[in-house]
Amino acid sequence: MRSKSWIVVWLCVIVAGAAVPARAQDAVRKQLFSEADELKAKAKELRAEFYAPTSYKKAMEYYNDAVEQYNEGKSLEDIRENVKNSELYFAKSLDASKKGEETFRSTTNARNDALTAGAVRSSLKLYNEAEEKYIRATFKLEDGNESSALEAAREAESLYRSAELEAIKANFLSPARELLKLADDADVKDNAPLTMAKSQRLVYQVESLLRGNRYDTDSARDLARLARYEAAHAIYLHKLVTNLKKQDKTYEEVMLESETQFQRVAGTLGIRARFDSGFGGPVNEMNAAIKRYDQRLLKNADTLHQLASMIGQKDNEIDNLRQQVNAMQARLGSLSEAEKKLQDEGRRLEQKLVLSREQENTIRRVSTMFGDDEASILRQGDDVVLRVFGVSFPVGRSSIEAEYYPLLTKVQEAIKKFPSCAVRIEGHTDSQGPDDKNQSLSESRARAVAEYLMANMSVQIAVNSQGYGESRPIASNDTPEGRAKNRRIDVVITPEGMGR
Repeated sequence: MRSKSWIVVWLCVIVAGAAVPARAQDAVRKQLFSEADELKAKAKELRAEFYAPTSYKKAMEYYNDAVEQYNEGKSLEDIRENVKNSELYFAKSLDASKKGEETFRSTTNARNDALTAGAVRSSLKLYNEAEEKYIRATFKLEDGNESSALEAAREAESLYRSAELEAIKANFLSPARELLKLADDADVKDNAPLTMAKSQRLVYQVESLLRGNRYDTDSARDLARLARYEAAHAIYLHKLVTNLKKQDKTYEEVMLESETQFQRVAGTLGIRARFDSGFGGPVNEMNAAIKRYDQRLLKNADTLHQLASMIGQKDNEIDNLRQQVNAMQARLGSLSEAEKKLQDEGRRLEQKLVLSREQENTIRRVSTMFGDDEASILRQGDDVVLRVFGVSFPVGRSSIEAEYYPLLTKVQEAIKKFPSCAVRIEGHTDSQGPDDKNQSLSESRARAVAEYLMANMSVQIAVNSQGYGESRPIASNDTPEGRAKNRRIDVVITPEGMGR
Protein backbone atom coordinates (compact mmCIF):
# COMPACT_ATOMS: atom_id res chain seq x y z
CA MET A 1 0.00 0.00 0.00
CA ARG A 2 1.35 3.39 -0.95
CA SER A 3 2.46 5.82 1.73
CA LYS A 4 -0.04 8.57 2.64
CA SER A 5 2.76 11.17 2.76
CA TRP A 6 2.75 11.78 -1.00
CA ILE A 7 -1.06 12.21 -0.90
CA VAL A 8 -0.54 15.04 1.59
CA VAL A 9 1.99 16.62 -0.73
CA TRP A 10 -0.50 16.27 -3.58
CA LEU A 11 -3.16 18.12 -1.59
CA CYS A 12 -0.60 20.90 -0.99
CA VAL A 13 0.02 21.04 -4.73
CA ILE A 14 -3.68 21.48 -5.39
CA VAL A 15 -4.07 24.18 -2.71
CA ALA A 16 -0.81 26.12 -3.15
CA GLY A 17 -0.05 25.43 -6.85
CA ALA A 18 3.34 26.84 -7.87
CA ALA A 19 4.22 27.66 -4.27
CA VAL A 20 5.09 23.98 -3.64
CA PRO A 21 8.78 23.23 -4.31
CA ALA A 22 9.53 21.58 -7.67
CA ARG A 23 11.27 18.69 -5.89
CA ALA A 24 8.05 17.81 -4.06
CA GLN A 25 6.02 17.97 -7.29
CA ASP A 26 8.55 15.65 -8.98
CA ALA A 27 8.21 13.16 -6.13
CA VAL A 28 4.43 13.15 -6.51
CA ARG A 29 4.62 12.60 -10.24
CA LYS A 30 7.11 9.78 -9.79
CA GLN A 31 4.79 8.05 -7.33
CA LEU A 32 1.86 8.35 -9.72
CA PHE A 33 3.52 7.52 -13.06
CA SER A 34 6.59 5.38 -12.27
CA GLU A 35 5.06 2.02 -13.20
CA ALA A 36 3.26 3.44 -16.25
CA ASP A 37 6.51 5.10 -17.43
CA GLU A 38 8.39 1.82 -17.08
CA LEU A 39 5.76 -0.11 -19.04
CA LYS A 40 5.65 2.61 -21.69
CA ALA A 41 9.43 2.40 -22.19
CA LYS A 42 9.27 -1.39 -22.54
CA ALA A 43 6.41 -1.07 -25.03
CA LYS A 44 8.43 1.31 -27.18
CA GLU A 45 11.43 -1.02 -27.01
CA LEU A 46 9.31 -3.94 -28.28
CA ARG A 47 7.72 -1.76 -31.01
CA ALA A 48 4.25 -2.18 -29.49
CA GLU A 49 2.99 0.71 -31.60
CA PHE A 50 3.52 -1.61 -34.61
CA TYR A 51 2.80 -5.08 -33.22
CA ALA A 52 -0.12 -4.09 -30.94
CA PRO A 53 -1.50 -0.83 -32.41
CA THR A 54 -4.95 -0.98 -30.74
CA SER A 55 -3.74 -1.68 -27.20
CA TYR A 56 -0.83 0.73 -27.49
CA LYS A 57 -3.06 3.53 -28.80
CA LYS A 58 -5.54 2.97 -25.97
CA ALA A 59 -2.72 2.96 -23.41
CA MET A 60 -1.34 6.25 -24.73
CA GLU A 61 -4.79 7.87 -24.63
CA TYR A 62 -5.22 7.01 -20.95
CA TYR A 63 -1.62 8.01 -20.22
CA ASN A 64 -1.93 11.41 -21.92
CA ASP A 65 -5.24 12.10 -20.17
CA ALA A 66 -3.59 11.37 -16.83
CA VAL A 67 -0.67 13.70 -17.62
CA GLU A 68 -3.06 16.47 -18.64
CA GLN A 69 -5.12 16.05 -15.46
CA TYR A 70 -1.95 16.05 -13.35
CA ASN A 71 -0.71 19.28 -14.95
CA GLU A 72 -4.09 20.93 -14.33
CA GLY A 73 -4.23 19.74 -10.69
CA LYS A 74 -7.38 17.65 -11.23
CA SER A 75 -8.87 14.98 -8.98
CA LEU A 76 -6.36 12.46 -7.65
CA GLU A 77 -8.78 9.57 -8.11
CA ASP A 78 -9.37 10.47 -11.76
CA ILE A 79 -5.63 10.64 -12.38
CA ARG A 80 -5.02 7.31 -10.64
CA GLU A 81 -7.84 5.67 -12.64
CA ASN A 82 -6.37 6.85 -15.99
CA VAL A 83 -2.85 5.81 -14.94
CA LYS A 84 -4.12 2.38 -13.91
CA ASN A 85 -5.93 1.94 -17.24
CA SER A 86 -2.80 2.98 -19.16
CA GLU A 87 -0.77 0.40 -17.21
CA LEU A 88 -3.28 -2.33 -18.09
CA TYR A 89 -3.21 -1.52 -21.81
CA PHE A 90 0.58 -1.11 -21.89
CA ALA A 91 0.88 -4.56 -20.31
CA LYS A 92 -1.58 -5.94 -22.86
CA SER A 93 0.40 -4.36 -25.72
CA LEU A 94 3.60 -5.92 -24.35
CA ASP A 95 2.07 -9.42 -24.42
CA ALA A 96 0.76 -8.87 -27.95
CA SER A 97 4.13 -7.48 -29.09
CA LYS A 98 6.03 -10.51 -27.80
CA LYS A 99 3.63 -12.81 -29.60
CA GLY A 100 3.75 -10.68 -32.76
CA GLU A 101 7.53 -10.59 -32.76
CA GLU A 102 7.66 -14.40 -32.66
CA THR A 103 4.77 -14.97 -35.09
CA PHE A 104 5.97 -12.46 -37.69
CA ARG A 105 9.73 -13.14 -37.41
CA SER A 106 10.02 -14.27 -41.06
CA THR A 107 8.01 -11.29 -42.31
CA THR A 108 10.11 -8.88 -40.23
CA ASN A 109 13.30 -10.35 -41.69
CA ALA A 110 11.92 -9.85 -45.21
CA ARG A 111 11.01 -6.26 -44.33
CA ASN A 112 14.52 -5.55 -43.00
CA ASP A 113 16.10 -7.06 -46.12
CA ALA A 114 13.92 -4.89 -48.34
CA LEU A 115 14.92 -1.77 -46.40
CA THR A 116 18.61 -2.71 -46.59
CA ALA A 117 18.34 -3.18 -50.36
CA GLY A 118 16.84 0.32 -50.72
CA ALA A 119 13.28 -0.69 -51.63
CA VAL A 120 11.91 2.61 -50.28
CA ARG A 121 13.83 4.39 -53.06
CA SER A 122 13.63 1.87 -55.89
CA SER A 123 10.37 -0.02 -55.32
CA LEU A 124 8.17 2.22 -53.17
CA LYS A 125 4.82 0.99 -54.52
CA LEU A 126 5.54 -2.68 -53.72
CA TYR A 127 7.02 -1.74 -50.36
CA ASN A 128 3.95 0.32 -49.37
CA GLU A 129 1.64 -2.56 -50.38
CA ALA A 130 3.69 -4.86 -48.15
CA GLU A 131 3.45 -2.38 -45.25
CA GLU A 132 -0.34 -2.24 -45.55
CA LYS A 133 -0.54 -6.05 -45.47
CA TYR A 134 1.79 -6.24 -42.50
CA ILE A 135 -0.17 -3.65 -40.50
CA ARG A 136 -3.38 -5.53 -41.30
CA ALA A 137 -1.75 -8.73 -40.00
CA THR A 138 -0.85 -7.08 -36.68
CA PHE A 139 -4.45 -5.90 -36.17
CA LYS A 140 -5.79 -9.40 -36.90
CA LEU A 141 -3.33 -11.04 -34.49
CA GLU A 142 -4.20 -8.57 -31.75
CA ASP A 143 -7.90 -9.34 -32.29
CA GLY A 144 -7.14 -13.05 -31.78
CA ASN A 145 -7.58 -14.08 -35.44
CA GLU A 146 -4.23 -15.85 -35.78
CA SER A 147 -4.93 -17.75 -39.02
CA SER A 148 -5.98 -14.59 -40.89
CA ALA A 149 -2.97 -12.77 -39.40
CA LEU A 150 -0.57 -15.43 -40.69
CA GLU A 151 -2.13 -15.32 -44.14
CA ALA A 152 -1.77 -11.52 -44.32
CA ALA A 153 1.81 -11.78 -43.00
CA ARG A 154 2.71 -14.30 -45.72
CA GLU A 155 1.30 -11.96 -48.37
CA ALA A 156 3.30 -9.09 -46.86
CA GLU A 157 6.48 -11.22 -46.83
CA SER A 158 6.05 -12.09 -50.51
CA LEU A 159 5.60 -8.40 -51.36
CA TYR A 160 8.65 -7.42 -49.29
CA ARG A 161 10.75 -10.03 -51.11
CA SER A 162 9.51 -8.75 -54.48
CA ALA A 163 10.35 -5.18 -53.47
CA GLU A 164 13.79 -6.33 -52.31
CA LEU A 165 14.46 -8.06 -55.65
CA GLU A 166 13.37 -4.98 -57.61
CA ALA A 167 15.65 -2.81 -55.46
CA ILE A 168 18.61 -5.14 -55.99
CA LYS A 169 18.00 -5.10 -59.75
CA ALA A 170 17.84 -1.31 -59.68
CA ASN A 171 21.08 -1.11 -57.69
CA PHE A 172 22.90 -3.20 -60.27
CA LEU A 173 21.20 -2.18 -63.49
CA SER A 174 20.20 1.48 -63.09
CA PRO A 175 23.36 2.85 -64.82
CA ALA A 176 22.98 0.43 -67.76
CA ARG A 177 19.23 1.05 -68.08
CA GLU A 178 19.69 4.81 -68.04
CA LEU A 179 22.26 4.60 -70.84
CA LEU A 180 20.06 2.19 -72.82
CA LYS A 181 17.17 4.64 -72.56
CA LEU A 182 19.41 7.44 -73.80
CA ALA A 183 20.56 5.17 -76.62
CA ASP A 184 16.99 4.25 -77.52
CA ASP A 185 15.89 7.91 -77.52
CA ALA A 186 18.82 8.75 -79.81
CA ASP A 187 18.04 5.85 -82.23
CA VAL A 188 21.47 4.36 -81.57
CA LYS A 189 20.27 1.01 -82.94
CA ASP A 190 20.30 2.53 -86.44
CA ASN A 191 24.10 2.78 -86.41
CA ALA A 192 25.16 0.31 -83.65
CA PRO A 193 22.51 -2.43 -83.53
CA LEU A 194 24.88 -5.27 -82.58
CA THR A 195 26.44 -3.46 -79.61
CA MET A 196 23.05 -2.21 -78.45
CA ALA A 197 21.62 -5.74 -78.61
CA LYS A 198 24.61 -7.08 -76.68
CA SER A 199 23.99 -4.61 -73.84
CA GLN A 200 20.30 -5.57 -73.71
CA ARG A 201 21.16 -9.29 -73.58
CA LEU A 202 23.50 -8.65 -70.69
CA VAL A 203 20.73 -6.82 -68.79
CA TYR A 204 18.42 -9.82 -69.28
CA GLN A 205 21.19 -12.14 -68.03
CA VAL A 206 21.61 -10.04 -64.87
CA GLU A 207 17.86 -10.14 -64.21
CA SER A 208 17.83 -13.91 -64.71
CA LEU A 209 20.78 -14.42 -62.35
CA LEU A 210 19.19 -12.30 -59.64
CA ARG A 211 15.88 -14.10 -59.94
CA GLY A 212 17.73 -17.39 -59.44
CA ASN A 213 19.75 -16.22 -56.43
CA ARG A 214 19.49 -12.57 -55.47
CA TYR A 215 22.29 -12.88 -52.90
CA ASP A 216 24.97 -14.37 -55.19
CA THR A 217 25.88 -11.00 -56.63
CA ASP A 218 29.45 -11.34 -57.93
CA SER A 219 28.55 -12.57 -61.43
CA ALA A 220 25.54 -10.26 -61.62
CA ARG A 221 27.66 -7.25 -60.70
CA ASP A 222 30.29 -8.04 -63.35
CA LEU A 223 27.65 -8.56 -66.05
CA ALA A 224 25.85 -5.34 -65.04
CA ARG A 225 29.08 -3.36 -65.41
CA LEU A 226 29.66 -4.99 -68.80
CA ALA A 227 26.08 -4.11 -69.83
CA ARG A 228 26.71 -0.48 -68.92
CA TYR A 229 29.97 -0.50 -70.86
CA GLU A 230 28.31 -1.94 -73.98
CA ALA A 231 25.51 0.64 -73.75
CA ALA A 232 28.09 3.45 -73.55
CA HIS A 233 30.04 1.73 -76.34
CA ALA A 234 26.93 1.70 -78.55
CA ILE A 235 26.34 5.43 -77.95
CA TYR A 236 29.97 6.16 -78.83
CA LEU A 237 29.78 4.10 -82.03
CA HIS A 238 26.54 5.81 -82.99
CA LYS A 239 28.13 9.25 -82.61
CA LEU A 240 31.23 8.12 -84.49
CA VAL A 241 29.25 6.69 -87.42
CA THR A 242 27.02 9.77 -87.51
CA ASN A 243 30.06 12.08 -87.71
CA LEU A 244 31.68 9.94 -90.39
CA LYS A 245 28.53 10.15 -92.48
CA LYS A 246 28.44 13.93 -92.05
CA GLN A 247 32.11 14.22 -93.03
CA ASP A 248 31.50 11.96 -96.01
CA LYS A 249 34.73 10.04 -95.42
CA THR A 250 35.71 7.07 -97.54
CA TYR A 251 36.31 3.59 -96.11
CA GLU A 252 40.01 4.06 -96.87
CA GLU A 253 40.19 7.24 -94.79
CA VAL A 254 38.47 5.55 -91.86
CA MET A 255 40.86 2.57 -92.01
CA LEU A 256 43.92 4.81 -92.21
CA GLU A 257 42.79 6.73 -89.11
CA SER A 258 42.35 3.44 -87.26
CA GLU A 259 45.85 2.35 -88.30
CA THR A 260 47.26 5.63 -86.99
CA GLN A 261 45.75 5.03 -83.53
CA PHE A 262 46.97 1.45 -83.57
CA GLN A 263 50.47 2.58 -84.54
CA ARG A 264 50.61 4.85 -81.47
CA VAL A 265 50.13 1.86 -79.18
CA ALA A 266 52.60 -0.24 -81.14
CA GLY A 267 55.15 2.59 -80.97
CA THR A 268 54.92 2.61 -77.17
CA LEU A 269 56.01 -1.03 -77.26
CA GLY A 270 58.86 -0.24 -79.66
CA ILE A 271 57.17 -1.83 -82.68
CA ARG A 272 56.77 -0.36 -86.14
CA ALA A 273 53.42 -1.81 -87.15
CA ARG A 274 52.75 -2.61 -90.82
CA PHE A 275 49.23 -3.17 -92.10
CA ASP A 276 49.80 -4.48 -95.63
CA SER A 277 48.37 -7.84 -94.45
CA GLY A 278 45.81 -6.47 -92.00
CA PHE A 279 45.92 -6.11 -88.21
CA GLY A 280 46.86 -9.71 -87.42
CA GLY A 281 50.63 -9.24 -87.77
CA PRO A 282 50.89 -6.13 -85.59
CA VAL A 283 48.64 -7.72 -82.95
CA ASN A 284 50.91 -10.78 -82.76
CA GLU A 285 54.00 -8.57 -82.50
CA MET A 286 52.45 -6.52 -79.71
CA ASN A 287 51.46 -9.66 -77.78
CA ALA A 288 55.02 -10.94 -78.09
CA ALA A 289 56.40 -7.59 -76.85
CA ILE A 290 54.06 -7.64 -73.86
CA LYS A 291 55.14 -11.21 -72.99
CA ARG A 292 58.79 -10.14 -73.12
CA TYR A 293 57.94 -7.24 -70.79
CA ASP A 294 56.23 -9.68 -68.39
CA GLN A 295 59.31 -11.89 -68.45
CA ARG A 296 61.50 -8.91 -67.56
CA LEU A 297 59.18 -8.15 -64.65
CA LEU A 298 59.52 -11.73 -63.41
CA LYS A 299 63.29 -11.48 -63.75
CA ASN A 300 63.27 -8.24 -61.76
CA ALA A 301 61.17 -9.97 -59.10
CA ASP A 302 63.82 -12.71 -58.86
CA THR A 303 66.50 -10.05 -58.54
CA LEU A 304 64.57 -8.37 -55.71
CA HIS A 305 64.27 -11.73 -53.97
CA GLN A 306 68.02 -12.22 -54.24
CA LEU A 307 68.60 -8.72 -52.85
CA ALA A 308 66.31 -9.52 -49.91
CA SER A 309 68.39 -12.63 -49.24
CA MET A 310 71.58 -10.57 -49.37
CA ILE A 311 70.07 -8.06 -46.94
CA GLY A 312 69.36 -10.92 -44.55
CA GLN A 313 72.98 -12.01 -44.75
CA LYS A 314 74.12 -8.44 -44.10
CA ASP A 315 71.84 -8.30 -41.08
CA ASN A 316 73.63 -11.35 -39.69
CA GLU A 317 76.98 -9.69 -40.32
CA ILE A 318 75.77 -6.56 -38.53
CA ASP A 319 74.71 -8.67 -35.55
CA ASN A 320 78.17 -10.23 -35.40
CA LEU A 321 79.83 -6.80 -35.61
CA ARG A 322 77.55 -5.49 -32.88
CA GLN A 323 78.57 -8.35 -30.62
CA GLN A 324 82.22 -7.52 -31.28
CA VAL A 325 81.59 -3.85 -30.49
CA ASN A 326 79.85 -4.77 -27.24
CA ALA A 327 82.81 -6.96 -26.25
CA MET A 328 85.26 -4.16 -27.03
CA GLN A 329 83.17 -1.64 -25.04
CA ALA A 330 83.20 -3.98 -22.04
CA ARG A 331 87.02 -4.15 -22.17
CA LEU A 332 87.54 -0.42 -22.59
CA GLY A 333 86.03 0.43 -19.18
CA SER A 334 86.00 4.20 -18.87
CA LEU A 335 85.49 6.20 -22.05
CA SER A 336 86.42 9.72 -23.04
CA GLU A 337 83.67 12.24 -23.81
CA ALA A 338 84.16 11.82 -27.55
CA GLU A 339 83.96 8.06 -27.23
CA LYS A 340 80.75 8.37 -25.20
CA LYS A 341 79.19 10.42 -28.01
CA LEU A 342 80.15 7.74 -30.49
CA GLN A 343 78.64 5.15 -28.21
CA ASP A 344 75.37 7.13 -27.93
CA GLU A 345 75.25 7.51 -31.72
CA GLY A 346 75.84 3.77 -32.11
CA ARG A 347 72.99 3.02 -29.75
CA ARG A 348 70.68 5.39 -31.60
CA LEU A 349 71.53 3.73 -34.91
CA GLU A 350 71.08 0.34 -33.34
CA GLN A 351 67.61 1.30 -32.05
CA LYS A 352 66.62 2.55 -35.48
CA LEU A 353 67.93 -0.66 -37.07
CA VAL A 354 65.89 -2.76 -34.63
CA LEU A 355 62.82 -0.60 -35.29
CA SER A 356 63.30 -0.93 -39.05
CA ARG A 357 63.64 -4.70 -38.80
CA GLU A 358 60.47 -4.95 -36.68
CA GLN A 359 58.61 -2.86 -39.21
CA GLU A 360 59.81 -5.02 -42.10
CA ASN A 361 58.49 -8.06 -40.24
CA THR A 362 55.21 -6.23 -39.71
CA ILE A 363 55.00 -5.41 -43.43
CA ARG A 364 55.50 -9.08 -44.31
CA ARG A 365 52.73 -10.10 -41.90
CA VAL A 366 50.37 -7.43 -43.26
CA SER A 367 50.98 -8.56 -46.86
CA THR A 368 49.59 -12.00 -46.00
CA MET A 369 46.30 -10.47 -44.86
CA PHE A 370 45.19 -9.50 -48.38
CA GLY A 371 44.42 -11.48 -51.51
CA ASP A 372 45.94 -10.52 -54.89
CA ASP A 373 42.60 -9.04 -56.00
CA GLU A 374 42.21 -6.99 -52.79
CA ALA A 375 45.43 -5.06 -52.18
CA SER A 376 49.22 -5.06 -52.41
CA ILE A 377 51.80 -3.58 -50.04
CA LEU A 378 55.01 -1.76 -50.98
CA ARG A 379 57.57 0.66 -49.57
CA GLN A 380 58.05 4.25 -50.76
CA GLY A 381 61.01 5.62 -48.85
CA ASP A 382 60.05 5.56 -45.17
CA ASP A 383 56.35 5.11 -45.98
CA VAL A 384 54.40 1.87 -46.24
CA VAL A 385 51.79 2.00 -49.02
CA LEU A 386 48.76 -0.31 -48.94
CA ARG A 387 47.47 -0.19 -52.52
CA VAL A 388 43.79 -1.16 -52.40
CA PHE A 389 42.30 -2.44 -55.68
CA GLY A 390 39.39 -4.37 -54.20
CA VAL A 391 37.12 -1.39 -53.36
CA SER A 392 34.90 -0.16 -56.19
CA PHE A 393 32.63 2.89 -56.09
CA PRO A 394 29.37 3.48 -57.98
CA VAL A 395 29.97 5.48 -61.16
CA GLY A 396 30.47 9.17 -60.38
CA ARG A 397 29.87 8.68 -56.64
CA SER A 398 31.91 8.29 -53.46
CA SER A 399 29.56 6.21 -51.29
CA ILE A 400 31.04 2.98 -49.91
CA GLU A 401 28.92 -0.09 -50.54
CA ALA A 402 28.38 -2.56 -47.69
CA GLU A 403 30.07 -5.42 -49.55
CA TYR A 404 33.43 -3.66 -49.11
CA TYR A 405 33.18 -3.29 -45.32
CA PRO A 406 35.07 -6.61 -44.69
CA LEU A 407 37.98 -5.43 -46.87
CA LEU A 408 38.08 -2.04 -45.12
CA THR A 409 38.06 -3.89 -41.80
CA LYS A 410 41.25 -5.65 -42.96
CA VAL A 411 42.71 -2.24 -43.80
CA GLN A 412 41.90 -1.06 -40.27
CA GLU A 413 43.59 -4.12 -38.80
CA ALA A 414 46.66 -3.49 -41.00
CA ILE A 415 46.90 0.13 -39.78
CA LYS A 416 46.72 -1.05 -36.15
CA LYS A 417 49.90 -3.08 -36.76
CA PHE A 418 51.80 0.26 -36.84
CA PRO A 419 51.14 1.94 -33.45
CA SER A 420 51.31 5.76 -33.35
CA CYS A 421 51.63 5.93 -37.14
CA ALA A 422 50.47 8.74 -39.42
CA VAL A 423 47.94 7.74 -42.11
CA ARG A 424 46.99 9.45 -45.36
CA ILE A 425 44.30 8.15 -47.74
CA GLU A 426 45.04 8.96 -51.40
CA GLY A 427 42.34 8.69 -54.07
CA HIS A 428 43.20 8.05 -57.74
CA THR A 429 41.13 7.74 -60.92
CA ASP A 430 41.76 6.71 -64.50
CA SER A 431 41.94 9.28 -67.31
CA GLN A 432 38.37 8.92 -68.51
CA GLY A 433 36.20 11.97 -67.99
CA PRO A 434 37.06 15.66 -67.37
CA ASP A 435 40.17 16.39 -65.30
CA ASP A 436 38.36 18.59 -62.78
CA LYS A 437 35.63 16.00 -62.24
CA ASN A 438 38.22 13.25 -61.73
CA GLN A 439 40.09 15.44 -59.25
CA SER A 440 36.91 16.17 -57.26
CA LEU A 441 35.84 12.52 -57.39
CA SER A 442 39.22 11.28 -56.13
CA GLU A 443 39.10 13.75 -53.24
CA SER A 444 35.56 12.77 -52.16
CA ARG A 445 36.34 9.05 -52.39
CA ALA A 446 39.54 9.42 -50.38
CA ARG A 447 37.66 11.48 -47.80
CA ALA A 448 34.87 8.85 -47.60
CA VAL A 449 37.38 6.06 -46.93
CA ALA A 450 39.23 8.18 -44.34
CA GLU A 451 36.00 9.02 -42.50
CA TYR A 452 34.91 5.36 -42.56
CA LEU A 453 38.25 4.17 -41.13
CA MET A 454 38.26 6.76 -38.32
CA ALA A 455 34.62 6.06 -37.45
CA ASN A 456 35.12 2.32 -37.16
CA MET A 457 38.57 1.95 -35.56
CA SER A 458 38.79 1.27 -31.84
CA VAL A 459 42.10 3.15 -31.54
CA GLN A 460 42.55 6.86 -32.06
CA ILE A 461 44.64 7.40 -35.19
CA ALA A 462 44.42 10.60 -37.23
CA VAL A 463 43.60 9.77 -40.85
CA ASN A 464 44.02 12.49 -43.51
CA SER A 465 42.93 12.31 -47.15
CA GLN A 466 44.15 13.66 -50.47
CA GLY A 467 42.87 13.25 -54.03
CA TYR A 468 45.15 13.18 -57.08
CA GLY A 469 42.61 12.55 -59.84
CA GLU A 470 44.25 10.99 -62.87
CA SER A 471 47.67 12.63 -62.30
CA ARG A 472 49.46 9.60 -60.82
CA PRO A 473 48.74 6.51 -62.96
CA ILE A 474 50.53 3.24 -62.23
CA ALA A 475 49.46 1.59 -65.49
CA SER A 476 48.44 2.55 -69.02
CA ASN A 477 45.03 4.20 -69.37
CA ASP A 478 44.68 2.78 -72.89
CA THR A 479 43.40 -0.61 -71.71
CA PRO A 480 40.55 -1.63 -69.36
CA GLU A 481 43.05 -3.54 -67.21
CA GLY A 482 45.30 -0.50 -66.89
CA ARG A 483 42.41 1.81 -66.06
CA ALA A 484 41.20 -0.66 -63.41
CA LYS A 485 44.62 -0.49 -61.74
CA ASN A 486 44.62 3.32 -61.86
CA ARG A 487 41.22 3.48 -60.12
CA ARG A 488 42.51 2.78 -56.65
CA ILE A 489 42.79 3.89 -53.06
CA ASP A 490 46.32 4.15 -51.60
CA VAL A 491 46.63 3.95 -47.80
CA VAL A 492 49.95 5.66 -47.01
CA ILE A 493 51.27 4.71 -43.54
CA THR A 494 54.24 6.55 -41.98
CA PRO A 495 55.38 4.37 -39.04
CA GLU A 496 56.54 6.05 -35.84
CA GLY A 497 60.28 6.68 -35.76
CA MET A 498 60.84 6.50 -39.54
CA GLY A 499 62.48 9.40 -41.31
CA ARG A 500 64.09 10.63 -38.07
